Amino acid sequence: MPFLPKTRWRQLHRWVVPISAAPLLLTAATGSLYSLLLEQGIDAFWLLKIHSGRFGPLNLQPYYSGLLGLFTLVVIGSGLALLISSRRAKA
Repeated sequence: MPFLPKTRWRQLHRWVVPISAAPLLLTAATGSLYSLLLEQGIDAFWLLKIHSGRFGPLNLQPYYSGLLGLFTLVVIGSGLALLISSRRAKA
């Protein structure tokens, strides 16, 4: 795979990160909020459903943890590619 110029990596990173980070942030937020509410004696079970990938009629539970792992790797990979391309440009 030929290395892309730094500007291309930045464009790719800016496009990929919001798409990949949204489910990661949603999972972190619903898990934290559920834990906080449970300490207050409120059992908001619907937050656990969202946390595990069930969005009403759309049930991604069998695939959601794999997707989160893949999205994490995509964000890390695009960030590392951007870092590597900037270091190559300096050398």
